[in-house]
Amino acid sequence: MDATEIGLWGVPLAILGGAIRVSTPFIFVSLGEAITERSGRINLGLEGTLVFGAMTAYAVAVMTNSPWLGLLAAAFAGLCFGLFHGWICKFPKVNDIAIGIALMLFGSGLAFFFGKPFIKPKAPNLPAIPFGGWSDIPQVQAALDVNVLFLIGAALSVVLWWAFRNTRAGLIVRVVGDSSDAARAMGLNPDTVRLLATGVGGALAGIGGAYLSLYYPGSWTERISSGQGLMAVALVIFARWNPLGCFAAALLFGGAGALGPALQSVGVTQGYYLFYAAPYILTLIIMIATSSPTRSLAGAPGELSITK
Repeated sequence: MDATEIGLWGVPLAILGGAIRVSTPFIFVSLGEAITERSGRINLGLEGTLVFGAMTAYAVAVMTNSPWLGLLAAAFAGLCFGLFHGWICKFPKVNDIAIGIALMLFGSGLAFFFGKPFIKPKAPNLPAIPFGGWSDIPQVQAALDVNVLFLIGAALSVVLWWAFRNTRAGLIVRVVGDSSDAARAMGLNPDTVRLLATGVGGALAGIGGAYLSLYYPGSWTERISSGQGLMAVALVIFARWNPLGCFAAALLFGGAGALGPALQSVGVTQGYYLFYAAPYILTLIIMIATSSPTRSLAGAPGELSITK
């Protein structure tokens, strides 16, 4: 492949690699939110959970020199945030959207406070698998350098898609999300199911945060998330609460987020920064397209607050 062909393939390869890298936190946060919303609860606090998970993972990795311990710590922190959200929301007259916004601000503020000593230290990164080793072209190698969490997220989306349809746990979550009365008639406790679902969703959001600080971009800063936790909520609605749809939508969002860096990497020096806004524009379009006072959302759980 000569220099001209490499240049022609430069942007698509950069977008492919960027989509894989940028989509990974979207995958975990959206899958976690899909589990939570399938149980009939919405958690807007995942942005705070994502940021706090990123800080926790980075801090633990710095102190232990192990990115995997950092990942586990982030998952545990996310689990605690999710359980706390679920516990508060079980009380009567409590609005889950308002609580989510409060926890988003609380988690972000807590991360900024405890994370200040870890801005300068360097933490070890999570490993990646070089699927592009067969090629001697740097662009191909970079595009196919895939982090293990992306592969885990892809597998998890398939497992969750199957579990919602073929397992008792999946059926329980779906029944609780569609009708609390039907769940109680079956002898289920909706509050307990939603508590556990929100906790699992928080743990997955924490893992998404760990990816941000321990791989891409691979550092801890106070602006590390850029609203990805909130965008994931729109992503779940766009995917119609389908885990496979969440994975595909995450790749779409990741590709949109990779447009600006891809153009910059091939020498575009003017206007490329406008494409950095692509994920936010896509989120706005999705929210407008799915908002209607007269049309119900296809596939939406009946107990979800945004459908009432």
